Amino acid sequence: MRAQGSEVVRAARRWIGTPYHHQAATRGAGCDCLGLVRGLWRELVGPEPFRVPAYTPDWSEPEGDEVLWTTACKVMREKPLADAAPGDVVLFRMRAGGVAKHLGVLSRVGDAPSFIHAYQGHGVVESPLSAPWQSRIVGCFALPV
Repeated sequence: MRAQGSEVVRAARRWIGTPYHHQAATRGAGCDCLGLVRGLWRELVGPEPFRVPAYTPDWSEPEGDEVLWTTACKVMREKPLADAAPGDVVLFRMRAGGVAKHLGVLSRVGDAPSFIHAYQGHGVVESPLSAPWQSRIVGCFALPV
């Protein structure tokens, strides 16, 4: 694991147990998947590059607009999934035809891959990156740390 990736993974693991709370981004108090990445950004990179506007749980789905993907491309370096490493941010499409709107942080790659994410009903957890989860990945990004 590269040094900066291990730093991201260590920081993300400190968020495990944070309750799920839509639009929140505070370790220990509550966050959603975007809030987890926003909180890690503040801890490891510095101030967020812009204010995140309010969003609904179905954000950008009615319009089919890839807001999260487009924004991720503006603030992080997109990389091929084949080059994914621990500490990278992965973007998921939760259903075929839907917009990409779930984020997680790779914590392990290889034979037993896993990722850390904030999941409604579970809070921040480290989950196996099982075949169903892997099939939903549409983007991989490196935080600028």
